[in-house]
Amino acid sequence: MIKCHLSRIMGEKRLKIADVAKDTGINRGTITRMYHEQSLRVELDIIEKLCVYLDVGISDLYELKKP
Repeated sequence: MIKCHLSRIMGEKRLKIADVAKDTGINRGTITRMYHEQSLRVELDIIEKLCVYLDVGISDLYELKKP
């Protein structure tokens, strides 16, 4: 299972979904699905944009949880 830490990171940085969408150009629905861990797939360019914008690494954003 892959865990997305977007909600925690955004909370720590006090960012709103609308602000991230506006600043990155990423569709608000995409960010919302990632935030609520409802995404089934995410394009690599989206992950890259978020990592650069949030100043985090991929391993900070996603974590592989073993069952």
